[in-house]
Amino acid sequence: MKKLFFIAATFIIASGAMAQTKKPDDVAKFNTNKYDFGKVKQSVPAVYSFELTNTSDKPLVIENAHATCGCTVPEYQKDPILPGKTAKIKVQYNAANGGQFDKTVFVKFAGVDEEKSLGITGEVLAAEAFDAWAKDEAAKADAAKAAAAAAEKEKTTKSKSKGKSKSGKK
Repeated sequence: MKKLFFIAATFIIASGAMAQTKKPDDVAKFNTNKYDFGKVKQSVPAVYSFELTNTSDKPLVIENAHATCGCTVPEYQKDPILPGKTAKIKVQYNAANGGQFDKTVFVKFAGVDEEKSLGITGEVLAAEAFDAWAKDEAAKADAAKAAAAAAEKEKTTKSKSKGKSKSGKK
């Protein structure tokens, strides 16, 4: 009887050790786990869509997606995602308060114990500060384009002058 009990106990322990818990990364691959909005204008919602691919051999269902606060709202597909197919989880941050933000969205898949965490970060600037920053960035971009165009023109001019002989003719 003791032998039977010992064998049964060993079998139960061994089968428990063999059972593996699925993790979110076992069934889905995301294009990124964190997205940085950079600078955003206050009171203008910032939106990003995380893309996920079902890497399992069964349809994948998103049971729930929720954020760490009400300022961040995730939207997700309710229909099953077929194996090898993609879906998006749209995350919108309301940008109501100024300053740095770092928010987390948790995604729960059916049949998976752990939740997947996705992050969004950025800095909210007051409208005037954002407009000044955007104007400055545009000026920097214009200056870089002008410098690149001047460098290309100089390169073309040097190339043409190399093709001429000492008499000035080709």
